[in-house]
Amino acid sequence: MAAEPNESPDDRGGKEAWVPYAPTEVLAPGETLRETLEALDMSQTQLAQRTGMSTKHVNQILQGHAALTHDTAILLERTTGVPARFWNSLEAQYRDTLAREQERQSLTRHQTWLKQMPLSALRKMGAISATARDPGAQLQQVLQFFGVSSVDAWHQVWAEPAAAFLQSAAFDADAGAVAAWLRLGELQASRIACRPFDRTRLKEILPTLRSLTVLPPQEFWPQLQALCASTGVAVVVVPEITGARASGATRWISPTKSIVQLSNRGKRNDKFWFAFFHEIGHVLLHGKREVFVEDKIGYDGGRLDQEREANDFAGSLLIPTEYEPALANVRTAQDASQLAEQINIAPAIVAGRIQRDRDDYRFGVTQRLFVKFEIVQGSQARETE
Repeated sequence: MAAEPNESPDDRGGKEAWVPYAPTEVLAPGETLRETLEALDMSQTQLAQRTGMSTKHVNQILQGHAALTHDTAILLERTTGVPARFWNSLEAQYRDTLAREQERQSLTRHQTWLKQMPLSALRKMGAISATARDPGAQLQQVLQFFGVSSVDAWHQVWAEPAAAFLQSAAFDADAGAVAAWLRLGELQASRIACRPFDRTRLKEILPTLRSLTVLPPQEFWPQLQALCASTGVAVVVVPEITGARASGATRWISPTKSIVQLSNRGKRNDKFWFAFFHEIGHVLLHGKREVFVEDKIGYDGGRLDQEREANDFAGSLLIPTEYEPALANVRTAQDASQLAEQINIAPAIVAGRIQRDRDDYRFGVTQRLFVKFEIVQGSQARETE
């Protein structure tokens, strides 16, 4: 059963959020001026005499070779009766269209960079609409999706976290896919209203967050997001983009707002909760200038010490160290369920811990201790088969 929807077109990846409307053709203001002169039965020479402009200048405006300035718009208002703001608007639209077309032509030289982007995935989710037939438009829309003005700006803003991830990941990943996954998380987080970051409050609500593990996803997900937002942490789930290979990420988008981003790979409740508290560990334990992107939670090869700290934080929060002896005595699914009830966590978390500690990945599977679920479009949660 899905939670009640609470989404806007942006939450659904609507095109209006990323792809602006662009007319296929915008005529030069001179074309409209020509039609106006015909309607007024006025010649170019007469217009030149009435406005004080030269006949050559009038002809250049009609041909689209000369810009129609604000001063000229006022002269046309007086001689034709058409408001100056109308002529100014036509000129602005026309020049904007010319500039975009010129940029589109120049951007086609960035084909190598464009091929590194997950274009099919971005098109499927509505982030871009242009096809390979118009690479210039594709590139314009990809830049707009990332919120940058140029390919050089993209490298400055997005290549650094992607490169850091690629250096630490245990297997190949695509820089463009990693950056796109991070950007989707940033867009989701921007729509979550958060109070300024409050470290003390985040620590205080940890027991409450932990207690949510026993609830079904459609109940815990809205509570988890709301609780974390009250401390300045935006929690988002962005399904993995092919080629990204990312499971989790933590970063700060301002001094007062942090993003905890998960992909929910595996869609299993024990993995979700460990990943979530692992990233919360980064928020509480590590610096605001650092960016953590992980292929598997706990495996950021460039910063092993910090990953171990986040792992230990998540592990001891979910199963406190005083229960280690009891954990060692768990032999059956019933034992796992009883221990989970005693410490008020989901049985899957105990089973998952045993799988990792004992390297026994059959434990808990046949007994169906694990619950699979997905977060749908960032706002709804539901169990899956």
